[in-house]
Amino acid sequence: MEEIKKFIDRIYPMHSADWDFFSSKLQKQTVKKNTPLIKIGEIENYLSFISEGIVRFYIPQEESDLTVGFLFENEFVTAYDSFITQTPSPYQIETLTNATLWRISFKDLQEVYKKTESGNIIGRRMAENMFLIKSKREISLLSKTAEERYLNLFQERPKLLKQIPLKYIASYIGVTPQALSRIRKRIT
Repeated sequence: MEEIKKFIDRIYPMHSADWDFFSSKLQKQTVKKNTPLIKIGEIENYLSFISEGIVRFYIPQEESDLTVGFLFENEFVTAYDSFITQTPSPYQIETLTNATLWRISFKDLQEVYKKTESGNIIGRRMAENMFLIKSKREISLLSKTAEERYLNLFQERPKLLKQIPLKYIASYIGVTPQALSRIRKRIT
């Protein structure tokens, strides 16, 4: 749980009373590799901190899934659009490795927002950061070549390329696995 405290303190330091209240709402969950955290059509009820593991966001398709994103240790994961609107999720989230999560329910997080001084500030800053990440990805998909997207990914998240199957990386940058193989050959 110390990892969560460090992560939050980088966003906005939480007073000890606020931290005590927030941390009392967290539930530890250990899940196996390839476990769905949410499926299409389900309503997201949890915001989770990844203490250990990797998760993937994707849209299942007949021939091959469309990978939307990845998250790693020391990051929060949720189907955020479903979480904040309490409506069905348009995508799925699953673990790519065994994972340990610290989760807080939607209801409990709303209580944290109401009863703590720093909860709203942290929530707003995290939402702003998620928006910037999503915006950057959209602009990249619209304005960069697949090779540029791959190179950017390699520079920004080298850990991703070592731990994620290439078929998921190919889907994430918007190419087939064969096209990714050709890109990798050109680069090396």
